[in-house]
Amino acid sequence: MFELKRYDVIVIGAGVAGLATARALAEAEKSVLLLEGRSRVGGRILTERLSESELPVELGAEFVHGRSDDLWSLIDEAGLATYELGGKQMCFEEGALSECSREGTFDVLEELSENAPDMSFTDWIAEKHLPEEAIQAAIGFVEGFNAADARKIGTAALARQQKAEDAIEGDRAFRILDGYAALPAYLLKKFEEAGGELRLSCAVEAVHWQGGSVRVRVAQEEFSARKCVVTLPLGVLQAGSVVFDPVPQPIFDSASQLAMGRARRVSYVFRDLFWKDRADGMGFLFADEGLPRVWWTPAPNRAPILTGWAGGTSALNTAAMSDEEFAATGLRMLATIFHMPEANLRAELVGWHTHDWQHDPFSLGAYSYAPAGALGASEAMTAPVEGTLYFAGEHTDITGHWGTVHGALGSGLRAAKQILK
Repeated sequence: MFELKRYDVIVIGAGVAGLATARALAEAEKSVLLLEGRSRVGGRILTERLSESELPVELGAEFVHGRSDDLWSLIDEAGLATYELGGKQMCFEEGALSECSREGTFDVLEELSENAPDMSFTDWIAEKHLPEEAIQAAIGFVEGFNAADARKIGTAALARQQKAEDAIEGDRAFRILDGYAALPAYLLKKFEEAGGELRLSCAVEAVHWQGGSVRVRVAQEEFSARKCVVTLPLGVLQAGSVVFDPVPQPIFDSASQLAMGRARRVSYVFRDLFWKDRADGMGFLFADEGLPRVWWTPAPNRAPILTGWAGGTSALNTAAMSDEEFAATGLRMLATIFHMPEANLRAELVGWHTHDWQHDPFSLGAYSYAPAGALGASEAMTAPVEGTLYFAGEHTDITGHWGTVHGALGSGLRAAKQILK
């Protein structure tokens, strides 16, 4: 009777967390099988290279936030060129476009504390008795940055995030010139050089396990290993898309406490910097009405790309829109902001690019956040299950970096260390 090859470890999901885990284990001379449902690696990193622009468009993760040691060590190891984002912050308020005068607007966020009672951000900000304009600005920032519902996201998690961001200069942001996809491509290269095996277009259907043994079913195939690392996104875990037999109940109870954020973005490529006469050097643009309300350029890079972003409840407001309708809504918003006839703006447009992460079956959302009362849920998900199942991914980050590439990377390295220990 033919006996299937048995691996030391099967890693489910070839996003940054899965690739980091798989590489570390393969380089430690473990036999590793990496299974990915998509036809590519990278997960929620998705770079689109364009013939009309030297700078690629990012449809998923775009910014390298701050100076995380793990992420920057990997960027340097891979020899990837980066640049720091900058430029003016512009605001569109009461029908007028001007440089923002928001100095001190978000100082109230520094008052967040893990030691205070954990409550939703909207409940917390309401207690501050601030002007309504300041409250709405703070809520807009929290929802946009975290892709979260301010009525749900917890103040304890936000406080931890704030502290974590301060520790890595999180107010700075960078881009990888060749595109973020160069990072998972490098991890894959190192994994395969170490003898690891990758299977693409292999959507896992079921994980059957008992202490010291795992069987993973993919369509008509089945793979066997001693251990398994699961890096499925939170949205996929919560949807029950993959059957676990038996169910590791403490893990799934913790996952149910967390929330998968919503975000929608669209990037427009234009023939030229049509905004240079009114907002030359613009980095970010914030609007007090319409959709999307957050915009950015790749400044100081002069590529004529404008990205619109709707996060949290703003993304919910676009849920019924098709990609085409969302892109058209964004163009109308830009025409309003820059007081241009929409026909003139369309004449400048080369193309638009987007990806629907909410309905992507391999993500089912943007990235995770911790609602009030769920601060410990991510840490609970890092506990190995009978030395056999291990969970990683940005939703299992315990350092305050939920929803980030460096959070995902750190979680993957943590899972590998747990197995090697």
